[in-house]
Amino acid sequence: MFRAAVDIQPACLGLYCGRTVLSVNGSVETYGDCGVCPRGQRTDDNKICRECLGSPDRYDWLYLGFMAMLPLVLHWFFIEWYSGKKSSSALLQHLTALLECSVAAVVTLLLSDPVGSLHIRSCRVKKLSDWYTMLYNPSPDYITTVHCTHEAVYPLYTIVFIYYAFCLVLMMLLRPLLVKKIACGLGRSDRFKSIYAALYFFPILTVLQAVGGGLLYYAFPYIILVLSLVTLAVYLSASEVEFFKDLLVRKKRLVVLFSHWLLHAYGIISISKLDKLEQDLPLLALVPAPALFYLMTAKYTEPSRILSEGGNGH
Repeated sequence: MFRAAVDIQPACLGLYCGRTVLSVNGSVETYGDCGVCPRGQRTDDNKICRECLGSPDRYDWLYLGFMAMLPLVLHWFFIEWYSGKKSSSALLQHLTALLECSVAAVVTLLLSDPVGSLHIRSCRVKKLSDWYTMLYNPSPDYITTVHCTHEAVYPLYTIVFIYYAFCLVLMMLLRPLLVKKIACGLGRSDRFKSIYAALYFFPILTVLQAVGGGLLYYAFPYIILVLSLVTLAVYLSASEVEFFKDLLVRKKRLVVLFSHWLLHAYGIISISKLDKLEQDLPLLALVPAPALFYLMTAKYTEPSRILSEGGNGH
């Protein structure tokens, strides 16, 4: 009898509007009015709000890892940029930044549902519009808008904001004390510049996630590959590395090279998702290829050599 009453209810309009389950009596469910689903739920094919009980798949974790790496890489870049060549404090600052981001990631996971566990439950991402439910609020009479905005990709959207907040708090608690004690070789105004830089890039990362989270979700593997290739080429060129022996002169160059190789591998794994190991794992052999290609061809593109050969030709 109740099911018949439910069937004659007006259709639930909107791509992300649904009816919440008010009560369950055996196999019969009582539904509420059409509207926004509670946090941690999304609509099924019948426009009923269902709790998300799944776990993030491998690609979801790779996306979260990418978003977690962004502030860490930026921390390391600005620490290196402002620490100076003779500063012995750079390594400790690098380790402190790694500690801050690692602790922030663990705390974020522990506070996510289920609380106290490193595992999280999530809703499955089906399409790009899942990230932008605020754009799909229906207006049945073209006057009144039914607001059905909710996190259909729970918790992939908001968990990044929580992580950035913890990163910022931990940085403000730990880094100033460390820099004040160990950065004696730097000027009073220079020693805190890496921290000031973080106060700029954290809001930028937050806006980037808020506006482009869905686009980043689908594009991040290609972003990693392109940026890592470009930055590696720029670094090798700026460091005047032309031969393999030039990499061995300073250990820092090897660290930068291996870091870029790790990013290459991360991008390849994110694209392939390692669904078929026998086909995808051999792709990792391509990781050193860009650096090897650069080292083998750099001597042929040396500006002074090109100019000298051009002069001899005339």
